[in-house]
Amino acid sequence: MVKDFVAAYARLIVSNPDDIKVETFEGDEVDEIVLYAAQADVGKLIGKEGKMIGAIKTVISGCKAKDSKSYRINVEAL
Repeated sequence: MVKDFVAAYARLIVSNPDDIKVETFEGDEVDEIVLYAAQADVGKLIGKEGKMIGAIKTVISGCKAKDSKSYRINVEAL
């Protein structure tokens, strides 16, 4: 559910939506979500002063209330 949301939201922001890939790595307490995007789109996903990625993190933190799992998100270039 969270993985699908992150992928769909990222595709709305970037210039190259076909390049978006999302992987999830499950841990004991924290699931890590890695968002892969084209080099030119990484800045758009992070935003000025990290505000865009911060907004994504805020929405994802709402999922913690539902499934009591914490999430960490990272943006990486392809």
